Order: sequence, then structure tokens, then C-alpha cells
Amino acid sequence: MRSKLKLHLIDPKAMQLVGALQSKGYLAYLVGGCVRDILVDEEPKDFDIATSAKPEEVKRLIPHSFLIGRRFKLVLVRRGTQQYEISTFRRNKGPEDETVDAESENVSGDNFYGNQEEDAKRRDFTINSLFFDPINNELLDYCEGIPDLSHRVVRFIGEPTQRIIEDPIRILRGIRLAHKLSFSLDIDFRKAITSHGESLNNAILPRKREEYLKILKLKNPDLAFIEMFDLGILQYLLPSLQELFLLPNSMELFSYYLHLSKEALYFKTEPVDHLALMIFSYIKSHPEFSLLEAQQLEENPKLNHFIKDELGVFKQESIYFFKVLEFMSSLTKIDTFKRKGERRKNAFLSHPHLKLANEFCRIENLITYSDYFKWKELLIKSI
Repeated sequence: MRSKLKLHLIDPKAMQLVGALQSKGYLAYLVGGCVRDILVDEEPKDFDIATSAKPEEVKRLIPHSFLIGRRFKLVLVRRGTQQYEISTFRRNKGPEDETVDAESENVSGDNFYGNQEEDAKRRDFTINSLFFDPINNELLDYCEGIPDLSHRVVRFIGEPTQRIIEDPIRILRGIRLAHKLSFSLDIDFRKAITSHGESLNNAILPRKREEYLKILKLKNPDLAFIEMFDLGILQYLLPSLQELFLLPNSMELFSYYLHLSKEALYFKTEPVDHLALMIFSYIKSHPEFSLLEAQQLEENPKLNHFIKDELGVFKQESIYFFKVLEFMSSLTKIDTFKRKGERRKNAFLSHPHLKLANEFCRIENLITYSDYFKWKELLIKSI
């Protein structure tokens, strides 16, 4: 299929890598999320490549490339600050593979090399299964991803219940993708979630944490958590948040605080900052916690259970958050700061917690807008 993709959205280095593989006789395509994003006029953050070349062949052909992965080897290519993953076409294991020698060149771990159609059909969602050849301007759609993009729907490849049983985290990925693109979940996907949502109890916390972080980076993360509540799965993921949402007006308060907090991230953010916004919004919308002091919050076992055991926040990240709360009181005393000597001023401004503390003070109206902008200017100058 000839494509109408906007080629100016394609990273030139990714196009060069595809061209280099094709010049040696291999099939090579841009795949997955980058193709999907370009088709909906979004600028992709990452460009992944799939090829008929084996990992060792890619490594020999592409300078500054590295083999990564155990179960299935990928090739990681670095170009400046950018990284590109190049994978070999894979397929699902079939009955005929039971007797295949594990040392065969077509086997890697419990994965089997295949062709581009087989590779497309083993992906999660139809809109993630598109292949694009930027050299010949050809778009391949083996799973009806184009119609689903047109209808703005997230649909599983294959039977939804089976895909969820195989990996319950796909529920979170689907919800995140729908909210990222302002799409809706396919009706069969929603039915499978409501009937098999409890399988999320089997998902390990580090993988759930990874999805929470990606959700928190969305423009409106609160809507994703509210949809989890509506689908009946929040109880299996974040039971404390489920409990909060059942209280009068608390869901609306949570959304309000998370929206205001998202606006605060004008600076370069780390995962800890996004987690801090989530915890802050939870505390401020919870009648049991909203009026407690920083030390009382830090010592509260119920809050710590939510932070550590449900969100998967690391110890150092938790310490960072409570330090932010402690520094909020210092920012209400700008006159005291002005009386300090230059060395003490610089030492104070060097604390990494201050930017977020200043934003939280603004949200809580603990400081005037004039003082907020004074602190912001001082913090920007101190970088």
C-alpha cells in the first residue's frame, strides 16, 4: 500500500538505518508506535526497526551497535543522544516447533524467527502492528490497524480474553494508549477487562509501576485512573485510590489536584517528580491526610502502604517526596531567606526539592504569586 505518511516526522537517522539494511538485501521497516503516531499526526519519541536480518548480521552491518537481551536478542544502535532498537522478525511458537533444535539459527530462547506478517500478528494491538518502509514509501497492514486508527479504537490482535490471560499488564497498556491518543477501547476489550480484571492481581509490582509512570506522563492522567475505576479494576491495582474514589467529592478533588500539579512541571522531570504529583494529589484529596503535617504523613502506615506497596515507590523516592513537603514551610519565609549571606543562599537554592515545593506552595496558596515568581526566578538562575 502506497503511504501518505508525513515523511518530515521521520527521524533521518532511523531512515538511514532502514536504508543500510535494505542496501544489503534485507527487509527492514519502521514498526509499531512510531508508525501509529505519524499516522495520527503525532511526533514519535522513539523509532523501532524490524528486519529479516539476524541480530549478529545487524551488528556486523551497523557501526556503534550492541546486542542486548537474553530471551530474545535485539540490537541497540546509538546515534548521538538517540537510541534505536532493531529486532528480527519473530513469530509465535507452533505445534511443528516442538521438535525444533534449540540451537537452530531460527530459534532464540523460546522465540522463533519469522517473516514480517508473522511478526505483525504477534503484537498486542492492531494499531501497533503497522510496518512502514520509508525508502519505498510502502505501508503494510496485516491486522486492520488502519481502519482502527480511522475509527479511533484500541483493539487486541486475537481473542481479548486470551491476550489478557497471557499478560494482564496489557490492560494497562491498552488504557494508557487509548488516553494518549484520545481513542476508545474496543467493546470486546472492555468486556474482557470486566470479566478478567482480577488477573491483574498476578502482575508484579515493578511492571505495574512502569505503567503508572507512563500514565502519569499523559496530558490528563486522572482520566485514565477514573476509567480504571469505572471498569472495576482499580481495586486490583490501587485499592487505596479505589477507596478514595468512593468518598463524596474525592474523585473530583483528586482530578483537580493532579491537573494543577501537572501544570507545575516546567522543569526537566524524573520519575520521582511524576510519582510525587500522584502522592500529593492523593493526600490533598483524602480527608484523612489533607491537614496532616509532613512528619505525621511520613509516619502514617496507611499512607506508606499506598506509596510503597501499591504505587511501587522506591525508598529514596519516598524520602524525596517528604523532603519536598518539609521545604514548603521554608518557602513561606522569603524575608528570612533574604537576610542570609550569599553562601547560605546558594546552598539553600541548590536543594533539588525546592522547584516542586514551590509549585506545591502555589497550588496550596501558601505563598503570594509575587513570592512564587521570585522563588521561581531564583531557582532558574541557580541552575
